[in-house]
Amino acid sequence: MGTDPSYLWPGYSSRSASFENPAAAPSAGGAAAGGRKGAPQRFLAPGERAVLADLAGPGRVGHIWLTVARAGQPGRFDDPRLLRSQVLEAFYDDLVAPSVSVPVGDFFGAVHGVPVAYASSLTAVNEGRSFSSRIPWPFRRRLRIEYENGLDEPVILYYQVDALIGPVPDDCGLLHAVFRRENPTRLARDFVVVDGIEGPGRFLGWMGGVRVLDGSRWWGEGELKVFFDGESLPTICGTGTEDYLNSAWGLGSFAAPESGAPLVWSRTSGTSNLEHSWAGFYRWHLSDPIVYARGLRVTIQQIGMAAFRAGQEADYERFRAEAQPAGHGWSENPARGLLGMSLYERQDDWCATAFVYAQQPQPVPRLDRAAALADLPNPAAERQVERPPSYR
Repeated sequence: MGTDPSYLWPGYSSRSASFENPAAAPSAGGAAAGGRKGAPQRFLAPGERAVLADLAGPGRVGHIWLTVARAGQPGRFDDPRLLRSQVLEAFYDDLVAPSVSVPVGDFFGAVHGVPVAYASSLTAVNEGRSFSSRIPWPFRRRLRIEYENGLDEPVILYYQVDALIGPVPDDCGLLHAVFRRENPTRLARDFVVVDGIEGPGRFLGWMGGVRVLDGSRWWGEGELKVFFDGESLPTICGTGTEDYLNSAWGLGSFAAPESGAPLVWSRTSGTSNLEHSWAGFYRWHLSDPIVYARGLRVTIQQIGMAAFRAGQEADYERFRAEAQPAGHGWSENPARGLLGMSLYERQDDWCATAFVYAQQPQPVPRLDRAAALADLPNPAAERQVERPPSYR
């Protein structure tokens, strides 16, 4: 139905919300200046909230576009605190607690607040400065989407929310989105991507990011695990972080329909695709749906790989004394020229924005802005390989 462009959507009506018409009322667009361009944007003071859309259902949002900038500095995103401090929240029906509460940048795939140009099946950061989502967003009685400027200075915001008003099938879930960050993660304890959203439901996917605290060694051997309904061992277990993203042998920058890593930076030139300073990625479960009946818990390990060659004996002994091995531990002389290699437990700065459909609306933990922003350095101050031309 929705993928056939010839389908006429009988029984539905198209609506659009913007600062001209936040209620998306019919025959009310462009009224701010008598049909001319009167209210395409607003300046938001520090701490100010704005209602982007207040929609009476049933219906579904099919598209959200926005861009934001410091007042007087359009198109500049050289400080990740700008996008990380902007907050997107959504409320179903008359609930007072949000079912979506995330940083604006991370919601659209500008992970860590760093916008790098990319496009996926559901989201895009066009030209590194324009943010778009086509995540299907059904609602039954009411949907209210709000925006808050959490920066300590004014911002200018443009946006548009496009929706269809009409029946929502009973087997459609309601979108929930939640942000988590651990800086640093706990040693030998998996980072929780999402937990506690009651089913029946579906894990749509997530935006993830790692600020690599030790870029001298490969960080991405951790397995993604999906636990259903209180399992002690997962039903779904991956083979490594880059494998889960459908890459291999390290991680370079790429963007594909259902997975990608637009942000992959290294601190120094001449490094391999294993030695990173920042990584930001996405993974959608469209062709491989993850559904659950009652409970869902998704985690990912923080496991790295260390290998030492002949001539590195002192470093080898030092690292062995300090590191906590993972898996089966050290392998001595595993190949010609290698002294030893092992998986090992490590700690990095991880974040995740998870997207889950659930049959019933429910609250998610509200964004902790202090934790989201803490110790978030400016990546432009660090030396990187392949600085994206769209980042400015």
